[in-house]
Amino acid sequence: MTDLGDFGDFDGGDDGGGPSVGVDDDGAAPATGDSAADGGSSAREDEFEPLDVSPRGSDRGIGTIAVSEGLQICEREEDTQLRAYVTTGNRPNVRIGSYLLVPYPDGERLFCRITGLEYAQAFHADDATEIHARRAMRRDGIDEADYKFMATLEPMAVLFEQDGELTRRMVDRVPKPETVVREAADTSEIKTGLKMPEDGVFVGHLSVGGERVETNAEPPTIDYRLKDDYDSGDPLVFRHTLVAGGTGSGKTHGAKNILRQYVADERTYPMKDGRSVTPALVMFDPQDEYAQMHDDNPAMTDGFARRLEREGIAHGGVDDTTAFVPKVGRATYAADHHRAEQVEFTVPFSMVRSRPWLVASAGLNDNQYPALKYLLKRFFDQHGNEGTYEQFRRFLDDPALKEELDESGRVHEATFDAVKRRTYGFGDVFDQAARPITDLVHEFVRPGGVSVVPTYHVNDSRATTTVVLALASLLVDEKLSNDPTHDRIKETPLVLGMDEAHNFLTDADNVQARKVISKFTDAAKQGRKERLGLFLITQDPQDIADPVFKQVNTKVVLNLGDEDAIKSVNIPPNLESKVPYMEKGQMVVYSPDNSEPVECIGLSTCVTEHGR
Repeated sequence: MTDLGDFGDFDGGDDGGGPSVGVDDDGAAPATGDSAADGGSSAREDEFEPLDVSPRGSDRGIGTIAVSEGLQICEREEDTQLRAYVTTGNRPNVRIGSYLLVPYPDGERLFCRITGLEYAQAFHADDATEIHARRAMRRDGIDEADYKFMATLEPMAVLFEQDGELTRRMVDRVPKPETVVREAADTSEIKTGLKMPEDGVFVGHLSVGGERVETNAEPPTIDYRLKDDYDSGDPLVFRHTLVAGGTGSGKTHGAKNILRQYVADERTYPMKDGRSVTPALVMFDPQDEYAQMHDDNPAMTDGFARRLEREGIAHGGVDDTTAFVPKVGRATYAADHHRAEQVEFTVPFSMVRSRPWLVASAGLNDNQYPALKYLLKRFFDQHGNEGTYEQFRRFLDDPALKEELDESGRVHEATFDAVKRRTYGFGDVFDQAARPITDLVHEFVRPGGVSVVPTYHVNDSRATTTVVLALASLLVDEKLSNDPTHDRIKETPLVLGMDEAHNFLTDADNVQARKVISKFTDAAKQGRKERLGLFLITQDPQDIADPVFKQVNTKVVLNLGDEDAIKSVNIPPNLESKVPYMEKGQMVVYSPDNSEPVECIGLSTCVTEHGR
C-alpha cells in the first residue's frame, strides 16, 4: 500500500481481514436476518427508486450555442466568439469544416462552419497525475460526459426568405444563448450559404475532409458548378481557369471532366451577331493525353452513366475530336491510345511577318530585336507571304546586304551577325511537308469540336515552344482583332487550353517572353468581351507570369507538395494547409465571383477515355 493507493487486483471475497459482504447484481447489499427470511421485501422497500436524468423528448441537433467563454459577432473576424457545446452522442460524427445552422427566433438562420474542436474539463480537476493516468490505463473506455466538447464556429452568412426564395446576406446578428445548433442537411441551404450557383459547369461534389457532403435529397451529394450564363455576370469560362496539381494528383483526369462540359451539345453562348454557338476547344497537349476525349471510357458502368445523366453531367467521348499533329523535322507521331482523326500541319514562315518574336527565342535582346523586325520587313517586302525560312536564311547570308545596312547606319554589323546567329536553327519548324495551319483554320476551330495539338513526339523544346506559341498567338490575335483575317475564329466562342502552361507563359528576361506575356495578358483582359477563355493546367503555378496569373478568376487546386507552388495560388489559409495532404481527386476551388472557397472531390471515373 502506497500513499497513491493500492493498485492491486480487488478481491471481494474473505481475505482474513473480516467478514466479506456480497453485492447483488443491482448493486445493493443483500438482506440479512428476518428481512431475508421474508424474501427481502423490507429491504426492497427501503431502496432508492432510480431516476432517469435524460431530458424527455428527442434531440433536434448536435448541441447548443454556449456563452461560457463569450458570445459575440464582430466586424473584425478575429474578435468574433461563437462556440457550441456538442452533446455526447453527436461527438463522433462532428468534423472540422462541417457546415451548421443556428436559427434566430424570427426564422432567419446563421450559416456557419466548424473551424475548431476542443475537449475541455467540465469540472475543476487535475487529470495530469499518476493516479488518474493509471486508472485510465485500466479502464476499457472514456466517460465523455466528464468533459465538455466545444466546437468553434465561423459565421459565414445569414439565410432568410425573400419573395419566396432563400437568399443570403452578410452576418449582422448574434444568435441567442442555448440556441440549438443543427447540421446543414438541405442542398438549398448549403448552396445558398456558400453562394454556390444552382446551374452551370460541373466541377465536382462538395466535400469536407475528403468525404462528400450528403443531404437528405436525391441525389444526396451537392454538385459544385461554375456560373455559365450572362444573367448574373459573365460566364466564368471567359474569366479564365487554372488547374494546379502535382504528378499523380488527378489534374488531367479532373481537367478532362471539366473541359468535357464545355463542349456539351446544350452549352452555347450568344455572339454579337445574335447567334448562340457551342464553343470550340483547342488544347495544347505536351503529354498526348487529351485526344482521348474522342473515346468513351470503357471503365464507366451503366449505373455510373445513369447517375451522371440524373445530375446533368455530360459524359462520353466527343466524336468531333481531331489531333492536329505538327510536322517537325523527322519526328513521327504514332498514337494507338486514341481513335481521333489525325491531321498533320506545318507552321508557315509567313506567320513571322506579324510575329517577329517567334524567331527570337534564342535570346535576342532589346537592341537586336528592332534589327530583326527591320530585316524581316525588308525580306517580306521582297518575297511576299510566300517567303520561306530557308529563303530568309539565304537573305541573311548576303554580304552586300550586311555592308549596306552597316554603312547606312540602320543595322550595325555586330548586331546583324547577332540576329543571323540567333535566328538559326528553325529549319525543322517552319515550312515542312504538310499543309500550313493558316489553311486549316476552318477545320482547326469548330463549334462544339475538340482540336488537340500533341507535341510529345517533338524532342526539341525550342521547336515545341515555337509551335505552341505560333498557334496560340494566331488564335489570340484573331480574337482581339477588329479586322480579322479568319472570321471563323472571331465568330466562335473559344476555350484555349494549355497543359504545362508554366513552360509557355513564364516570366523571362528576353524579348520573346515579354511579347508573349503581353499578348496573353491582353487576351485574358478582353476574354469576357471576345468570348475567349484560357484554361491553364500546371504543376508549377508559381512559374506562370504574374500579369497573366492575376487575370485568372477560378483556381482548382489539387495536391501540391511544393511550398512555393502552394503559396502562389493564394487560397485561404484554412484550405491552403490541406493541400499537401489531399488524396487523388480532392481539390480546393477558389472562385471569388462564384462561391465561398470550398473543398470538393472530383468524379471517381473520367467521363471520357483516360490513361495509357
